[in-house]
Amino acid sequence: MSEIADAAKRLLLGRPVRSERLGHTLLPKRIALPVFASDALSSVAYAPDEILLTLAIAGLTATTVSPWVGLAVVAVLLTVVASYRQNVRAYPSGGGDYEVATVNLGPTAGVGVASALLVDYVLTVAVSISSGAQYAASAIPALRDHESAFAIGLVVLLTVMNLRGVKESGTLFAVPVYLFMLAIGATALVGFFRYVTGTLGQAESAEFDLVAESGFDQGLMGLAGAFLIARAFASGCAALTGVEAISNGVPAFRKPRSRNAATTLALLGGISAVMMISILLLARATGVRYAEDPHAQLSVDGQPLPVDYVQHPVLGQLAETIFAGFPPAFILVSVVTGVILVLAANTAFNGFPVLGSILAKDGYLPRQLHTRGDRLAFSNGIITLAVAAIVLIWAFDAEVTRLIQLYIVGVFVSFTLSQLGMVRHWTRELRTEHQPRERTRMRRSRVVNALGLVMTGTVLVIVLVTKFTHGAWIAILAMGVVFVLMRAIRTHYDTVREELALGDEPSAARALPSRVHAIVLVSKVHRPTMRALAYARASRPSMLEAVTVGVDAEDIETITRDWEALDLPVPLRVLDSPFREITRPILSYVRSIRRESPRDLIVVYIPEYVVGHWWEQLLHNQSALRLKGRLLFTPGVVVASVPWQLSSTEGQTGFEGEGFRDRFSRY
Repeated sequence: MSEIADAAKRLLLGRPVRSERLGHTLLPKRIALPVFASDALSSVAYAPDEILLTLAIAGLTATTVSPWVGLAVVAVLLTVVASYRQNVRAYPSGGGDYEVATVNLGPTAGVGVASALLVDYVLTVAVSISSGAQYAASAIPALRDHESAFAIGLVVLLTVMNLRGVKESGTLFAVPVYLFMLAIGATALVGFFRYVTGTLGQAESAEFDLVAESGFDQGLMGLAGAFLIARAFASGCAALTGVEAISNGVPAFRKPRSRNAATTLALLGGISAVMMISILLLARATGVRYAEDPHAQLSVDGQPLPVDYVQHPVLGQLAETIFAGFPPAFILVSVVTGVILVLAANTAFNGFPVLGSILAKDGYLPRQLHTRGDRLAFSNGIITLAVAAIVLIWAFDAEVTRLIQLYIVGVFVSFTLSQLGMVRHWTRELRTEHQPRERTRMRRSRVVNALGLVMTGTVLVIVLVTKFTHGAWIAILAMGVVFVLMRAIRTHYDTVREELALGDEPSAARALPSRVHAIVLVSKVHRPTMRALAYARASRPSMLEAVTVGVDAEDIETITRDWEALDLPVPLRVLDSPFREITRPILSYVRSIRRESPRDLIVVYIPEYVVGHWWEQLLHNQSALRLKGRLLFTPGVVVASVPWQLSSTEGQTGFEGEGFRDRFSRY
């Protein structure tokens, strides 16, 4: 069974990779861009939708300001990208925002940033995969009402691909990411060319009337209108998610790491900005209508839309209009958009495990997250992220509209604290730097980070105010829970470290016990018992005895007779058990020895069967398992399991079962 499982694992994940080949898994810029930037690049597929969807609440006239809202988002995006270029140069170790906040603002701020990022990574997977599932359902009617199951299946697929290794998954994902950039670029170029030449048509939804909701009859006038624009801006800032992933993934870049990461950030910012503005401008030019509830907000000649009307995403409507008469181009845009939305989750699959490894090394997460798997990927972190995302997708039924409200809160918390940390970093460095050229560079970097702090802090306030009641409170609560959990884990590790430390008298750690009292447990006089007895005698204890529990009179008589017949130089003690218990009499006897000689070490040898099938485990070793569990909590007691391989283990241990046992037949 184990061989079959191992073969299946190798088929899915590939052969193990030696540790010294870690350098071969580093990424060049052409692969790092799709690996770390797929989330931010893919946001152009839904960030414009969120802007138009929010503005649609105030009616048709409100949607005309969408390019200006998009321009404000782009300004923040470019500022954040410029700020993070300073981050990756100053802190190239891969700690990203967590390291910046911890070093410059203290451990509490660092853990706060880490909790925000961990929650945001999980939401990135849930939102991206759910969005991709909805695209697939609109193209494949059979998937409708099954988006949640389909999304979970996609998460499992991505998990397997990432467990094969960062470089392998990155190479595999590079093609669809570049196809997406090519498709959006072609859509923008053709669309603007047709607009200039006067041949650009109107979108199918352009003929619909957009009805304003109650309270917005005057459009965007007054305080309500300003609040709505702020809310649309906050929704559009989803385009900034994923920017921080590059600062967390600097160690995965080829040397020079910092320069390559900074270049990738610049490419990411430029491409995303151009894509987003292009889509919003073309959406306005083609008259795209997009509403949260199309059957209530859209109408034709005063009549509501048919019940079977399916509203396509903004990008889909644009592609259908721009490439009218050439269906292959429209199909290509739709397919690669759906694929990129799924692959956007890959940014989180690269960022979450690296951050989790750093946090585990610092003692804020379980140590298992720090180790690499067979393929040199942080396997435990990948699996943890996948499980959390699946739970979220299942809980929210893969509905992007509900999940998006939880989004971007965490990332702007990390943005703001990181920029504040960088301002403090440059201020501290300027105190000790005397070279005029370096001081000029540091001042320039501080200005960039200060501008980033102002912008990201402003966006964070807007996001909290406009989205708190729409679901952002759930994300804030999740961050709080993760924060408390990580502090509790760190407290536990600190307590254990202090408890296990040698202290001021390391000589006490080398002190030997007064005597060693060895006990061999006997259930029957057979070969496993003889092996346990031989091991105990080989350790040369101060005192050695065999112990059995008197549950059945006939069994005790048989054991005693067989023991005496062997004429062994070890006394056999029979413990009385009037209530037919096994564990309690042995525990009582061991504790009585401890009371009489508290400085003695007691070693209990337990013969155990090693079985080859899971169902055999149910038939053996249950008493031994219970006894070990109780003895482990007894101070001054060491439990030694002495295995005996049954014939069913042949071929599973790396030895031939019968031959292996024959070597110890004298025991």
